[in-house]
This record gives sequence, C-alpha cells and structure tokens, in this order.
Amino acid sequence: MDEDGLNNSAILLMSLGEEEAAEVFRHLSPKEVQRLGETIARTRSITKERLDSVISKFTDAAAAQSLLVSNSSDYVRAVLKRALGDDKASLLIDRILQGGDVSGIESLKWMDPLSVAELLRNEHPQIVAAILVHLDHEQSAAVLSHLSERQRGEVMLRIATLEGIQPTALQDLNEVLFKVLAGGDKVRKASLGGIKTAAEIINLMGTAVEGKVLESIRGYDPDLAQKIVDKMFVFDDVAKLDSKSIQMVLREVASETLIVALKGASPDSREKFLANMSSRAAEAMREDLESRGPMRLSEVETQQKEILKTVRRMAEEGQIVLGGGAEDAFV
Repeated sequence: MDEDGLNNSAILLMSLGEEEAAEVFRHLSPKEVQRLGETIARTRSITKERLDSVISKFTDAAAAQSLLVSNSSDYVRAVLKRALGDDKASLLIDRILQGGDVSGIESLKWMDPLSVAELLRNEHPQIVAAILVHLDHEQSAAVLSHLSERQRGEVMLRIATLEGIQPTALQDLNEVLFKVLAGGDKVRKASLGGIKTAAEIINLMGTAVEGKVLESIRGYDPDLAQKIVDKMFVFDDVAKLDSKSIQMVLREVASETLIVALKGASPDSREKFLANMSSRAAEAMREDLESRGPMRLSEVETQQKEILKTVRRMAEEGQIVLGGGAEDAFV
C-alpha cells in the first residue's frame, strides 16, 4: 500500500467510528494494522473536501467489486477435491492457500521481534529457520538481529539450504509450536526457504551484520554464499537507488555494457536509468536500444552482472548505500 493509499485508508477508518473501524482491523495483517495505526496517529485534521473525495473513491471502488462466492478458500478446496480426489487435491491446496494461517506461527506475526527472538533463542537452528521462513522478511531480519552472531550464521545457512519442510523437521517444528507458541495441531508442508529467501532476509539486516553472516556461510559453503550474494541485489534493484547513486554508477559503467544490460531490464528500471542521464545521452541511448535487435539472454545477464559487480564494489567502498538497512548510512 503506497502513502496515498495509507492516508486514504486512515481517513476512511476514522470516518467509520471506533466500533466499525475495529471490525475492519480484525481482518488486516499485523503489518497493515501497524502501518495504518501509525498513519491514523499522525493525522491531525482533514478538510471536508478531502473526506468527501476519499468516501467517493471508496464508494466507486466498492461498486466495482463483485464477489462470486462467499468464501473463495472453501470454494477452491471443494472444487479441487471433486476434480482430483482428496490425496492429490491436498498437495495443491496447501500450496495455493499457503498464505493462510500456519498453526501457531500466525501469533508470532503480532509479536515484536525481540519477544520472538527470546522465544526461539534456545531452539535448534533448523527449527528457528523453519519458523522464520513463514514470517515477513522484515520481521525475520529483525528477529535475527537479536540473536548471537553464531546463531545468525547457523540459522541463515539453514534457511538458504531449505528446499521444503521435510517430515522429520515438520515433526520437530510441531513440537516446538505446541510447547513455545501454543499453536494449532498441524503445520502445512510448504516449499519455503531457499537462497532467495535467505538473500532477502540478509538484505534487510544491515551491512555490518550482513558481512558477518555471509562470512559464516562462506566458511561452510563458498558456492552457496556466492549464490546468496547474487540474489541479494538483482539488476532491477539498481534502479531503486537514489538518483545521485544511479548517476555515480553510470559514470563507472561503459556505454556498451549499459546498452546490453538495459535490453533485459524492466521498462520502469530502464526509464529510471535514462532519467538520470543528460537529455542528449538519454536520447542517444534510446536510439541505440531501439536499433539493437534481439539479444541472447546470456549476453544480457553477463553485462548486468558486470554492473552489479560495480555497484557492490562502490557500496563496499562507501560511495553508495544499498537498501534501507545500512547501519552506517549517511544522514
């Protein structure tokens, strides 16, 4: 939800009154509740015109919605079971409805990271990893920041190598959830974890902690550590840097390398790069991009990796700051 969406939602909830707003909050995720609560707390006064505008926008959006079935989750279960039988359907249902409640873990999402870390501090790293992959990546990163350096490395190693929660690990996880989380009676088998999950969590831990965690994983498996690094900052993420950083990167990259790399970039990323060039350079780059025919994906990825190497080198030298979790970012 963007900033305008948050502000509009806050205004709408404030117009409903306490009882109705409370009913809406019951259907939101912990993160949504927190962000909306903070927005409402910051809202001091609004004009009648703004209120009318928000209500009108909501009315139009609500009128455009049409609910075909009363409970889509139940509908999916019923249709798949009728079509495939119970056994086959169960395998798909868990995957399709994976975002739903995972017994016991849902309660963790409402807890502050320090409290979660205290609950899991003495558990086996495999168990901690199996639990953290179910949480929002930002919350997982915050939980890990409260664990010891050794624990962080051991847990991240297991997250990165987790290809699914196997029956033996699932049994251990169930026992932990019963004992520590007072959750339900089962946890769905889910293909969570893996290199990308590990990379996204490490990305949010801050550069100081990030280096130590990767060093710990590298000591166990250098190839795995490199795969995580490769996933931590993909080419389209370069366009998410601030304008000054993008301009600094552009000065370090050869034109030919950039042309090939941009052939495989998303339209938004391509425009972000072009917007940080001079009008003449941007026009020339557009012409070059249009004149180039289809290119092999391997060629594009090779040049994108070259730019990523430059970006990471500049970050290590302190010239630019990647992401929002850097602990020593300039202010």
